[in-house]
Amino acid sequence: MLERIHLHIVQQVEKQGSLTAAAGVLNLTQSALSHSMKKLEQQLGTDVWLREGRSLRLTQAGQYLLAVANRVLPQLDQAESTLRQFAQGERGTLRIGMECHPCYQWLLKIVSPYLSAWPDVDVDVKQKFQFGGIGALFGYEIDLLVTPDPLHKPGLHFEPVFDYEQVLVVASGHPFAQQAYVKPAQLAGETLITYPVSPERLDVYTQFLAPAGIAPRRHKTIETTDIMLQMVASGRGVAALPRWLVEEYADKLAVMPVPLGPRGVAKQIFLGLREADKGIDYLHAFVMLARGLAASSPGA
Repeated sequence: MLERIHLHIVQQVEKQGSLTAAAGVLNLTQSALSHSMKKLEQQLGTDVWLREGRSLRLTQAGQYLLAVANRVLPQLDQAESTLRQFAQGERGTLRIGMECHPCYQWLLKIVSPYLSAWPDVDVDVKQKFQFGGIGALFGYEIDLLVTPDPLHKPGLHFEPVFDYEQVLVVASGHPFAQQAYVKPAQLAGETLITYPVSPERLDVYTQFLAPAGIAPRRHKTIETTDIMLQMVASGRGVAALPRWLVEEYADKLAVMPVPLGPRGVAKQIFLGLREADKGIDYLHAFVMLARGLAASSPGA
C-alpha cells in the first residue's frame, strides 16, 4: 500500500511547489505521479492534498505523511549506504554534529589520530541540522552529537568525555582581570560577546545572569572564536568560554579567564549516539579516543 515512492512524491511536491516540478526531480511523468498518489488516496480512504486553484495544500493526513517522509527517508538512505559499505568491505562515514561552537578546536585534536587509526572511515562534521541536534540523531542525519547540554531521551545514549569550567574572558587590562571572580551585577554595564546561540541555551545566561535577574548592557554575537577573542583583547567587550580554550589563546592574545561567581560554572562535554549504534566498533573507538584525550589533557 504505502511505498517509498509515495514518501518521495510528498516530500518533493512540498519542496518543489508543484506536481510538474516534483515529477521532473523524480524522473516521472506528471501523469504517472498523479496516478500513483490518486491510487494511494483511494486505498487509504483520505486525501493527501486539496487543490486551491493551481496550487496544492496538504491535508492533515498529507502533513502527517510529509513528517513520516522527512523522518523515514534519511534512515532508509543511510541504511542502504551502510549496507553497500558492508558489502564492499568498508566502514563508511562517521557524521559528527556539533552543538558546541568552541569544541571545534577540541574535535580537531581527536579527528587526526582517529583518521590514522581508522583508515577506512571518513569523518564529516555538521553544525546545522534540519531538526536540531537531537532530531538529527533520531533522523539519522548524524551518528554522534557533541553537546554540553544532553537531552536524555529513550533510544539515545550520552557519554561524558570531559569536564571543564565556563569562565568570563576579559582583556588583560580590564578591571575584572584583577578580581578573584566576577559577580552577575558587574556585567550589567558590559558588552557580552557570544556565539550566535539563543540566550536560553547559553550557560552565562542560564546559570549566571538569569538567576540574578541581570542582563548585559549589550549582547553581540560573533561566529568565530578567533574574532571573538580579538574583540575581547581590544577592549570591545567580554565573552564566556571554556577555560581550556582561553588558556590556549592566552599566549597569543592579551586575554585572561575570570571565574563566573565564587564557585564558578562547571560543565561537561558529552558525545551522544543512538543506543542501537553503541556496538558499532568505529563509533565506540571515537568515544574512547575522546575520553582518553581528555584524561591526558590537564587543560581540558
